[in-house]
Amino acid sequence: TRGRANTLRLALTGQLGPNAFSSNEMAESMSLCVGCKACKRECPTGVDMARMKLELQARQTAAHGLNLGQRLVAYLPRYAPTMAGIGPLFNAFQKLPGAAMCIETLTGFTRHRGLPQLHRSKRLNNVTHAGSTDGKPVVVLLDTFSRWFEPSNGEAMVNVLSGAGCRVHVAGAHDKTPLCCGRTFLAAGLIDEARHEARRLLKAVKPFIDQGVPLVGLEPSCLLTLRDEYDVLLPPSETKGLRNMVFLLEEYLVQQSADLSLNLGPTPYKQAALHCHCHQKAFATAKDVETVLNWIPELTVNPITSSCCGMAGDFGQWAKTYGVSMAMAELSLLPALRKLDPNAAVVGGGTSCRQQIHNGTGRDAVHFVQLLHQSMTHSEAVQLEGNGQK
Repeated sequence: TRGRANTLRLALTGQLGPNAFSSNEMAESMSLCVGCKACKRECPTGVDMARMKLELQARQTAAHGLNLGQRLVAYLPRYAPTMAGIGPLFNAFQKLPGAAMCIETLTGFTRHRGLPQLHRSKRLNNVTHAGSTDGKPVVVLLDTFSRWFEPSNGEAMVNVLSGAGCRVHVAGAHDKTPLCCGRTFLAAGLIDEARHEARRLLKAVKPFIDQGVPLVGLEPSCLLTLRDEYDVLLPPSETKGLRNMVFLLEEYLVQQSADLSLNLGPTPYKQAALHCHCHQKAFATAKDVETVLNWIPELTVNPITSSCCGMAGDFGQWAKTYGVSMAMAELSLLPALRKLDPNAAVVGGGTSCRQQIHNGTGRDAVHFVQLLHQSMTHSEAVQLEGNGQK
């Protein structure tokens, strides 16, 4: 990290030539920054290399454009709704002989791991409100991954909040196009596209924010973009009040626990191993996940001491960085999971974390909201049985 910061300093002071920011050498020097935000947390002066890399990528993109694979990642929120409609066909195509090699040749995505599986949930995509009309109001952001790749997580979030006594409003755009935080565009250096998505999202949620209604989401890299990047992406007049009203689900549940009715019962699991997303660690929400899981009766939570899982969004998806990605995972995360009781639950904080865990161990990791939903469902079932109902 120090080397990258010094490289940028030399470029800013003109010591690396007039085209330093768009040079291949600069791209190479930044290529192993995974955007984990650990530097921001650990640096005494708060140097945020991940944010600097976004600006640098914008210079690189302006100078060299994007290849096919990079465009596929950047524009994922735009085409995911259409692709989800043919999700079963796309998912099946990946399993055909030679498909992985073909995809790697065309896009640069590694043949050693599959692409994320697409799913369409009619129930999730039709919901706009849930819960009692006089419940505690909250607006939820269904990000691209929670809507099109892991819709069961989006459904569980809506059910948990409404079951806890909230009046849930699902954020939606007036043009009916699914909302996006702009993260994939930012990472690709497409600043104008990211700014466009940010304004669409703000137009949908600002009326709630202005009324003091909190915005809650699941995916750390998406949700925390609103809190960490929007203030430099947009003028202060457009983001006023936003930072203090945006929460990951775990933060919201902990802060509002006294006013929520979480009737929890035991789940089939007695143990849960917890690996948090890098941004959860950087923004100090990891402890909140542990707190929420400890509310579940008879469940022992064991946090895994680990660094970045190595997937880091699309970093581990590329053939050129796949080896580094797996080496990062092998430092601590994967060895710890291999020693885990096979009957224990594995909780992963981000969609990329869960993908890496599955690729590296064959185990299915879940978002903590799934265990919480199971716990609430079990508690409701026990209550119904106690009242003589089925």
